Amino acid sequence: MTKTAFIAIVGCPNVGKSSVLNRMLGQKIAIVSDKPQTTRTRIMGVLTEDDTQLVFTDTPGFHKPKTKLGEFMVQAVDESISGVDAVLFVTEPAGELRPAEKELIERFKKEKLPVILAINKVDTIPDKEQLMGRIMEFSQLYPFEAIVPISALRGINMNDLVDELKKLAFESVFFFPEDTLTDQPERVIAAEIIREKLLRGLDKEIPHGTAVSIEKMKEREDSDILDIDAIIYCEKESHKGIIIGKKGASLKRISTRAREDMEKFFQCRVNLHTWVKVKEDWRNREGLIHNFGLDQM
Repeated sequence: MTKTAFIAIVGCPNVGKSSVLNRMLGQKIAIVSDKPQTTRTRIMGVLTEDDTQLVFTDTPGFHKPKTKLGEFMVQAVDESISGVDAVLFVTEPAGELRPAEKELIERFKKEKLPVILAINKVDTIPDKEQLMGRIMEFSQLYPFEAIVPISALRGINMNDLVDELKKLAFESVFFFPEDTLTDQPERVIAAEIIREKLLRGLDKEIPHGTAVSIEKMKEREDSDILDIDAIIYCEKESHKGIIIGKKGASLKRISTRAREDMEKFFQCRVNLHTWVKVKEDWRNREGLIHNFGLDQM
């Protein structure tokens, strides 16, 4: 008999949720950067090993929203927790317990969910006593099924984490073919790859004020070349100039890095064209948020 579990990956911004998902799947399907609130929508990843299938939902970082887009992101987390069999709660090994983390734990209590706590980035703390203190702090707040110290970056204890998650699976048919990796359409993956390069290549608030729309995605009939046209939207004319850069240097660098990642993911040559347009204050305009597909969570 096969087994399945639907698991939501939740936590505060920038704790490494997407990195944890990518490491478990052995393939990059969720974008990562050192900036908080990188993930905007729910991204599903599927891990099938032997008789067990784990279906993960990587959610946006749980935070106090400041824009309409932020409200949709928090709503995505809330809905994900309500519709799963278990939760993978990701936190960091140091720092004060955040109000958002306390709020998430209260949600776990309300839903009476089985939760596994993953303390990520343990490679950043040399003091193991500090880690033990962190484990004790969280263990007093909720009856976690397991607490696993990990490093998604270094691959530390990731197999142990997957083993603990498998224990939460129940007898069921597989809901996806065994070779399924994600439910994300190719256009969404292409747009997210570009947005990751914006996040990594630009400073301060500009990346969070960008959205990417794939206008064309078509494979040539006579070759293995995939033609992709993309529009990068930003909120201000001054931001447009920064994204494009002097003589187009910044946009060219971002596009080149995005194309290289696309070719790795799609396993073919990619001909990528990008343009930059301004949509003022789009993060507070529900119509534009809908057009970009960021309310379809």
